[in-house]
Amino acid sequence: MTTLHAASRERTTTGKGRPTTANGLAPTTPGGRGAPAGGLAVDLTALRKTYGATVAVDHVDLAVAPGEIVALLGPNGAGKSTTVDLLLGLDRPDTGSARIFGLPPATACAKGRVGAMLQSGGLPGETTVSELVHLMRALYPRALPGGEVLARARIADLAGRRTNELSGGETQRVRFALALVPDPDLLVLDEPTAAMDVETRKTFWESMRRWADGGRTALFATHYLEEADAVADRVVVLCRGRVVADGTTAEVKALAGGRTIRCTLPETAAADPDTATALGSLPGVRGVSIQDQSVHGRAVSLACTDSDLALRALLAGWPGTRDIEVRGAALDDAFLALTATNHDAATDHDGATNDQEEIDR
Repeated sequence: MTTLHAASRERTTTGKGRPTTANGLAPTTPGGRGAPAGGLAVDLTALRKTYGATVAVDHVDLAVAPGEIVALLGPNGAGKSTTVDLLLGLDRPDTGSARIFGLPPATACAKGRVGAMLQSGGLPGETTVSELVHLMRALYPRALPGGEVLARARIADLAGRRTNELSGGETQRVRFALALVPDPDLLVLDEPTAAMDVETRKTFWESMRRWADGGRTALFATHYLEEADAVADRVVVLCRGRVVADGTTAEVKALAGGRTIRCTLPETAAADPDTATALGSLPGVRGVSIQDQSVHGRAVSLACTDSDLALRALLAGWPGTRDIEVRGAALDDAFLALTATNHDAATDHDGATNDQEEIDR
């Protein structure tokens, strides 16, 4: 596993501007149900789950401090949904343990410490959204007022609609509202924006951020890497049931192999057939891509191990270079590199891939 920061049980930092107390932990919620000082919101230890010969989760360790927003990434069959099920007590691990604020999952859920929005399960038909919210409120000891739930999830306009009349995106928004009903300290979301259009996804994440700004904790699984990049303090990448990377988005991006310099060479240099060789020999450069000549010059991309060193050498050798852009690796670059590397390693070890990819878990 590539661990990029202190993801152990000593980790106590929060991210993206959410308030912290003197010891670095997020403050307790207004309901007074925050974790004890030094406690973890999520504590998964050596979780393992198999389905026949298929290993869905393979000794997963995950510690999430109060106040963190953590994205769980991985290809189909990586073990994301199974991990979520084990965290919530919806399935039992073969070995290992799961704790939420120091409590067994079932206890934490019953106390309203956790709100969940899952891929599976439908909404009761022939009932209005407002009726469903009020029905759910009866299940929890400290439920939010129904009107506040509708407002926080931005679904007040759907209150009078029957659930069997909702679109896929509207159904997801109602599921989010139901997850907020217990006023949870931890929100667990499994592919929350599936079936949402671009504008609805934007509105959803605005609502989620507003909820999290109170110092609460969120763990979400998603296929949308741009969502993880924009929202998460930390990214955990799963592949074939194992954690293969754990760090901030910047740290995970760095695993893709450095930065890229893009620029336009002066016309005289662009016409020189030896330019590509010369660029490739610059210090800090590991790869060169040159586009076809245009009236504006020739566009060049330099893959770098040290972009600062390479840029200084570039400008010294070709002072007329313009349109310079230094770009870090994107999260999808790192994701593809990590999952491809670990998939190949597992295949080499096993001799062949197992049937895990056939289960979208």
